[in-house]
Amino acid sequence: MTKQDALFEITKDHLETGLRGYPVGHCPTSYVDAQKGLFYAGIAIDELIGWVPQEVIYLLYQGKKGSKEEVEVFHANLKKRAGCSDELKKSICSLPRQGHPMKLFCAALLLCGMVEGKGDYREDCLNLIAKIPEVAAIVINHHAGWGGTNPSLPDLGYIPNFVHMLNAPDIDRKTLMPVFQLFNILHYDHGGGNLSTFIGKAVASGLEDMYGSMASAMCALAGPRHGKANQDCLEFVKEVASTLGEGATEEEMEDLLRHRLANKQLVYGFGHAVLRVEDPRATVQYDYAKHHFPNHPLVRIALLLRNAGTKVLKENPKVTNPYPNVDAISGTLLTAAGFPHPEYYTVLFGTSRVVGIAIQTVYERCEARGGKGTPIVRPKYFYRPREEISS
Repeated sequence: MTKQDALFEITKDHLETGLRGYPVGHCPTSYVDAQKGLFYAGIAIDELIGWVPQEVIYLLYQGKKGSKEEVEVFHANLKKRAGCSDELKKSICSLPRQGHPMKLFCAALLLCGMVEGKGDYREDCLNLIAKIPEVAAIVINHHAGWGGTNPSLPDLGYIPNFVHMLNAPDIDRKTLMPVFQLFNILHYDHGGGNLSTFIGKAVASGLEDMYGSMASAMCALAGPRHGKANQDCLEFVKEVASTLGEGATEEEMEDLLRHRLANKQLVYGFGHAVLRVEDPRATVQYDYAKHHFPNHPLVRIALLLRNAGTKVLKENPKVTNPYPNVDAISGTLLTAAGFPHPEYYTVLFGTSRVVGIAIQTVYERCEARGGKGTPIVRPKYFYRPREEISS
């Protein structure tokens, strides 16, 4: 039995900690190593840069790298499944536009299940993966008031088709497409225990269908401690840029961060529940931003924050991970690439993450325990009066 698989005695210190670090199952798609970062089916995430989405989705779905022919067959299957019905499009566009677009995105997933769900986890997994770019494009266009959604053209490619369907004003699709594709691939999966993945699988354990389970997962993703962090990190970068100006130095950045910490203000974009190094997904995006958008003012500020933030946070011995996470740079990169609409960054995150969650859900419902599936999630809670708990 490996250390990872070993059971340990539950103590009071394990309670009310969000189950952090407590083993509850197996994840067949990906894992996070504290020193090496994220791996998809045993391949480090930075080794997947340059792959196209269908190659990476095949890797997660089959658990192995596909040959050119295998990926082509798989992609052809996805393209056949792509395309939302007119009824679904009309239903999504009848939803209210108030509030954060993640609310609309979650509702759209429920509608997708009502209108197009098959009640079969495997079929709905592939259908959802195939349709989610169009669902997301419809949601974003409708919420933003950018007019109708351009007709889906799956032959363009998984993310090129998504970019084609967006009607955002003044976008340079040639510049934006590779950035969206990079963002998409980096966010497909992140082990089995992150909040959105765990919640989606927990809801599916009650035999809710794929679409309802994914809607619940996206509700979990929507919070600022999870998927909305990319939006909040961008606002932080903008705030720092406004305070220090474009000519800021690293010393000025360090002083600003020390001042924030002294005033118990948050420094966004640093730290990670598992990693103890810079998130390799962040490293990839920093490198892309430096190469393609070195003169963008927000990119310059984000790069200063990268160095100064780590240095300042290392001064506090209680900080276990003073390094940037993926959210530190992703919003800045999307803005620099010509998509300055942070309210939709979590929708982009969700468009990607449903791929991994759906595949993991197929495992838990159809393959785990010799095909019986995992039992309904039912953790134990101990009763104690409030006055005893708070004492």
